[in-house]
Amino acid sequence: MEPANSTLQHPSFLRWVFRLGMAAFALIQLFPLVWLVDYSLLKSSQFFSSSILIWPNPAQWSNYRIAFTAGHISKYLTNSLLVAVVTILLTVLLSMMMAYVLTRMQWRLSGFFYSLLVVGLIIPLHATLLPNFFIFKQFHLLDSYGALILPYVAFGLPFCTLIFCSFLQSVPRALEEAAVLDGLNVPGIMLRIILPITRPVIATVSVFSFLNSWNEFIMALTYLRSDMYKTLPFSILQFTGQYSSNYAAQAAVMTIIAIPSVVVYLLFTDQITNSISQGSVKG
Repeated sequence: MEPANSTLQHPSFLRWVFRLGMAAFALIQLFPLVWLVDYSLLKSSQFFSSSILIWPNPAQWSNYRIAFTAGHISKYLTNSLLVAVVTILLTVLLSMMMAYVLTRMQWRLSGFFYSLLVVGLIIPLHATLLPNFFIFKQFHLLDSYGALILPYVAFGLPFCTLIFCSFLQSVPRALEEAAVLDGLNVPGIMLRIILPITRPVIATVSVFSFLNSWNEFIMALTYLRSDMYKTLPFSILQFTGQYSSNYAAQAAVMTIIAIPSVVVYLLFTDQITNSISQGSVKG
């Protein structure tokens, strides 16, 4: 006769408990996005209802039209894309080069600079707002794309370089030694060997850089003044007044801001998992 707790120890039962737990966790994580989309289709007067979710009847699609027209989304979206693309390219290029120098080249101060990268992880980005403001003012970088791109790249380099270092440490040196025997120099090795095998890491670093630059607002609010350089989060301020605000339009703008982040993350989920797992297991 089987013991009473044999059902609880059955693999299929434990598997279903795990699946239900993960499904509940996924619903909890997705709820803020569902709530945001739901409220972006309501009237502003319905925001103060006691219900958590309200079925939009009818759906106020005009909120998105107002967001695009009065919120200057087209112009701000172009600026955000420009800043994000340049930030991604510079972060990927510089972090890959730094990781190659730290993991493949023997030089006296390599350990010191590696430790310096680790220290860079503990410095809060917004703790440098005031010093950067005076530096950018001195070099006439305020109210420009550079005022955003430079700190985004600088604060993304430590984490992204460590990811590249962890992955490169799992790559056998025999590949590069064979390439050197074939006559390749360092730029050729980077282009023909390192670049193809680090595609999962490049995807991870690109997603990380995109999310940091796309959603950041405090730094942009501090360094930018003219509409020529403002990024997408500034659209929310267009619907904030001294005595009243258009909450429905703000929810529509936030939904528009959130959608690219969700899409990018879903597209590169496999690459992110592969890069982290390979670097942690073999590194």
